[in-house]
Amino acid sequence: MPDTYLVWKFVHLTGVVMLLGNITVTAIWKFFADRDGRPQVLGFAQKLITYTDWSMTVWGVVLTMAGGYGLALAGQYDLTHGWLLWSQLCFVAAGLIWMGLIVPIQIRSARLAHGFAAGTPVPEEYKLLSRKWIFWGLVSTVPLLAALWLMIARPG
Repeated sequence: MPDTYLVWKFVHLTGVVMLLGNITVTAIWKFFADRDGRPQVLGFAQKLITYTDWSMTVWGVVLTMAGGYGLALAGQYDLTHGWLLWSQLCFVAAGLIWMGLIVPIQIRSARLAHGFAAGTPVPEEYKLLSRKWIFWGLVSTVPLLAALWLMIARPG
């Protein structure tokens, strides 16, 4: 039977790869779709972002958390101070930005993109929302990268 700690580590790392991989790829899709500017391309990119957020980002978060807490229990780590506490706070900060700002922007953008028709101009509201989505997406990535660094370096 495999070591429980290694199983939790696998779950945790799988979640981190899914989460960070998807937020990176969706930012790239969005950036290039916005540069292209055609309503059909923007609508398709927006649809893919919604699909992959539900299939990759959400599951990445779930696996990251389940694996992380499983690791802490199996390894008998204290979650209340040091690098583990700061990692959790970074993760929560990113989640608050994501849930409080990015998801509402994405929902409004998806509703607008759903109505795009070939030959009609993309509304300014969509362009403004796209800029906000990219900005807050980058901001929310900083604490995730900080948590990743803390997990690898284990300072203190």
